[in-house]
Amino acid sequence: MASTHTTRSGDTTRQAWAGGLTVFAAVMLGITGLVGIFRGIMAIAEDEVFVNTPNYVFKFDLTSWGWIHLILGLIAVLVSFGLYRASTWARVTGVGIAALVIIANFLSLPYYPAWSILMVAMSGFVIWALCAVKREELI
Repeated sequence: MASTHTTRSGDTTRQAWAGGLTVFAAVMLGITGLVGIFRGIMAIAEDEVFVNTPNYVFKFDLTSWGWIHLILGLIAVLVSFGLYRASTWARVTGVGIAALVIIANFLSLPYYPAWSILMVAMSGFVIWALCAVKREELI
């Protein structure tokens, strides 16, 4: 009897962790998306906020970077809503969007270094949280 109770308790604990990590990823992805939206709006509206780097290999116009961050931010916010329902498509898309956010922020690192580092760290936590949970634990 004791072993049956332990197994059920273990399953409940794993499901609680899985749900908690998924909610954590949803919140973090939502915040990452909102910050990306604000960063995109800042870059589109006012180029003077960012540092101008003349000799950068991946140089784009700041307005282009603004649109990239705005679009990724909007998609991230939409995917974060899907994560609240523990949808498989949202988990897969969330990992993909977080990876794209990391790449975009790495490439725009010279323009706004502190914010880029923060966004890379937040997106890394999102990827970890979404990949740490096994599919069976969500059901």
